[in-house]
Amino acid sequence: MDQQQNPNSQMKNSNQMPAQQSHSAHEIYDVKEVLGALLGTMEHYKIYEQGIQDQNLKNILTRQHQYMTQMYNTLVDAYQTGQRPPQPTTTYNMELNNDVAYGLSPGQPKQPKNNPQQLSDECYSSYMLGHLKACASGSTMAALEATNPVVRRVLQDSVPNISEMAYEVFLYQNDKGYYQVAQFDEQTQNQLLNGFTHASQQPH
Repeated sequence: MDQQQNPNSQMKNSNQMPAQQSHSAHEIYDVKEVLGALLGTMEHYKIYEQGIQDQNLKNILTRQHQYMTQMYNTLVDAYQTGQRPPQPTTTYNMELNNDVAYGLSPGQPKQPKNNPQQLSDECYSSYMLGHLKACASGSTMAALEATNPVVRRVLQDSVPNISEMAYEVFLYQNDKGYYQVAQFDEQTQNQLLNGFTHASQQPH
């Protein structure tokens, strides 16, 4: 291969190249995966919107879709230019409180649905949570080794917001009884919680 065309033929520092070229090969692929996951999530949200019955869940979906659109555009700008995007990352604020119901109640075993007419708000909210968990994981992994500092910052700043959206869906599911939260008995919980102690602060 011609050395003029091979970017790996000589060592260069990031300050020796234009911002839009200061990406590693693995960063390009990692961010491509993140953008694809966000794109898929937004498209699936549009599909779910048609079937959701509960207005509260539909409101959550609408707010989250609007936020993800802005987040997606911000990441695309940073990815393509390597520079600070015109629309910075904003903060997503959920509208639910943090009350969690603990305990299990008996129910029917779950099994795959055989046709779309069987899909319920429980199904749609579960799909939403699954998409958001994948986006949060992908963004975290991509941020850990991103070479372009602007892209890295956009990815890092996106993670707590995606986490907030996922937690909002979890709280909705928990409130409806779709996501039940089990607990250990008190003795087991205390034994596990007290299985660690502080490290000693020794001078070097």
